[in-house]
Amino acid sequence: MTTTQQATDRMLFVNLPVADPAATRAFWSELGFTINEAFSDANATSVQLNPLTAVMFLETGYFHSFHGTTPPAGGTGALYCLSANSADDVRALVERAFALGATPASDPQEQGPMFGWSFRDLDGTIWEVMWMDPAALG
Repeated sequence: MTTTQQATDRMLFVNLPVADPAATRAFWSELGFTINEAFSDANATSVQLNPLTAVMFLETGYFHSFHGTTPPAGGTGALYCLSANSADDVRALVERAFALGATPASDPQEQGPMFGWSFRDLDGTIWEVMWMDPAALG
């Protein structure tokens, strides 16, 4: 990487602890996401969101071995949001997540040009799926 690299060229790897990487693999694969086998094994499932963004779901002990971290005492440490192509796409993805074992984190929410709905994945992580009307963006 050079100092002239544009911020839009940077890749993002989100690392999250999970109890069961195999169950996580099945969940996200069934939602239609691609598993990057080059970065997946018994301790890790790499879910490719797009060419520049991946979520690394790491077995909890393995996750904490990287920097000697420990699990948080409780509460929500972060919320993650995925974009969708339409309000119907939001509904379809969240309903599919529920069918695969996710639980509701919120009711569907319509706020002007935005529509979103959230679920808790198999490990309780909150994922919002959101669509914004492109006509309202400019």
